[in-house]
Amino acid sequence: LLGHHYTRTFLETAVASMNAGCNLELSYGMRNNVFMHVPQALAMGNITLQTLRDRVRPLFYTRMRLGEFDPPAMNPYSTLNMSTVQSPEHRNLSLEAAVKSFVLLKNVQGTLPLRAQDLAGKRLAVVGPFADNPRVLFGDYAPVPEPQHIYTPRRGLEMLPANVTFAAGCREPPCQQYSRAEVVRAAGTADVVVVCLGTGVDVETEAKDRRDLSLPGHQLELLQDAVK
Repeated sequence: LLGHHYTRTFLETAVASMNAGCNLELSYGMRNNVFMHVPQALAMGNITLQTLRDRVRPLFYTRMRLGEFDPPAMNPYSTLNMSTVQSPEHRNLSLEAAVKSFVLLKNVQGTLPLRAQDLAGKRLAVVGPFADNPRVLFGDYAPVPEPQHIYTPRRGLEMLPANVTFAAGCREPPCQQYSRAEVVRAAGTADVVVVCLGTGVDVETEAKDRRDLSLPGHQLELLQDAVK
C-alpha cells in the first residue's frame, strides 16, 4: 500500500488491511513486515481484539482442515506420493483441462485438426524456444513436475507417425541470440511447421511487467522465417 501512496507507514497499512478484511500477509524475506505492527495497532486501539480474532480464526480453521495439528499418521495428505499425483485419473483430467482451455484464433483453409493418419510419412518441423524446453512451459506460481512427466511439443509430436525435425532457433524465451539457419534448415523442407513461441517467467512474472505485448527478442523474426 505504501507504493500506491494509500498509506504512509506499515502501521497504517496494517490497520487498513485488517479492518478491510485481510488476514494474511505475503512478505517472504522481510523481517519487519506489515503485520508485525498488529500488536501496536491493537494496543493503540486502531483495531479491536474481536477484529483480530475474526481474522485469525479462518487461518487456523484452514490449517486444521489440512491436518497440520494432527499426528502425521492421521493426516491423509501425508500418504500422497507421485503414484497418486500422476495416476491415470489425474492425468486424464489434466489432459481434458488442457484441451478445453485451448483457444483457436484462426483456422485458415481448415489446417486444424492435424490427423495422425494424414501425417503418415509427412515431414513435420517443430521450432521455437518453447518447442522442447520443459523449464519454460510453466507460468508464474506453477509447480514444476518431475521431468519424465513433462510433454514438450516436440516430445508429443514425435508420437505421431511423421518424420519430425526440431530447431529451437533461440535457446531461451528472451531470444537475444537467434540462429536463422537452424530454423530455415528445419522448416524449409517440412510439410507442416509448428512454431512454439511465448514469454515465460524469464520475460514476465509478478513484479516483472512488460512495456508492450510484442514477442520478445528475435521471436517475431523466427516466426517470419518459419513462414517463409
